[in-house]
Amino acid sequence: MTASPELPTPDRPTGARPFRLGTRRSPLALVQANAVRNALLAAHGWDAGAVELVEVIASGDRIQDRPLAEIGGKALWTKELDAQLLGGEIDAAVHSAKDVETWRPEAIAIAATLIRADVRDVLVGAASLGELPRGARIGTSAPRRAAQVLHARPDCEVVTFRGNVATRLARLSAGEAEATLLAKAGLDRLGEIGVGTPLDETEFLPAPAQGIIAIECRADDEAAKHHLAAIDHADTHAQLRAERALLDALGGSCSSPIATLTMRDGEGWQMRAAIFSPDGAIRREGEARFAPGEHAPIRAMAEKLLHEAPEAITAHFEGAG
Repeated sequence: MTASPELPTPDRPTGARPFRLGTRRSPLALVQANAVRNALLAAHGWDAGAVELVEVIASGDRIQDRPLAEIGGKALWTKELDAQLLGGEIDAAVHSAKDVETWRPEAIAIAATLIRADVRDVLVGAASLGELPRGARIGTSAPRRAAQVLHARPDCEVVTFRGNVATRLARLSAGEAEATLLAKAGLDRLGEIGVGTPLDETEFLPAPAQGIIAIECRADDEAAKHHLAAIDHADTHAQLRAERALLDALGGSCSSPIATLTMRDGEGWQMRAAIFSPDGAIRREGEARFAPGEHAPIRAMAEKLLHEAPEAITAHFEGAG
């Protein structure tokens, strides 16, 4: 496969074709893709036509009436873009990093991340989980959110909410649930400032990679990797690698209730992680400190969590046993 041709810069001819960024067509995905496009233009001094957005409709956007785990998992967000990337129709693909499955094709590499946004979840419909009425319905399709809600409020009921932000807010307004949970990063990117109540991230731990925009390219495309390196945020990329190492060590999939928070710890990092039974009744938590790029402590923590967890948890993790 041939590498992407060099792009025009202020001191080069403008005849080269644009750098093609693949993106899902949802409103949030397009906002994120435009953020990547603008970052590339600014970093390289390219003119506005140097980066082209190529939109696809992902399977995950077409099928919204069932949980992801029932219909193919996180691959429903990536497979159409993967096909275009491997077929040479696009040079890079923009993803919400938490939607990228744990195990990726060797021919595809995460080449860059933008700076991480707010990692917190937002509760919409009540000022806090404690203020929800007894038996309240909470709309979410995320196993992590469902498990953490039920761990805190076992009297509540979780109902499946899928769809983009506007769809979920509309379902809430229609009375299908008393509350729902959304990522603050997505709300902020869509300009939905002030919606709901952000939850303390040290108590309601975020999803792995929440708030991160990841850009993938072909692993053998040195030109694309060079272009994308200019917009890579090193600390965010380090957090992404660490949290994906946790997913890998746990054998985590879209049906595995996993929550994690990675924070700076001097020159290194500290990670807290929790795994749950789907009904939230059982929770196991661990902590690891590690140097940048050194993931052995994360793997050791994951092994300890799985070793100490009962089958009600481990049955949902491929790394168990």
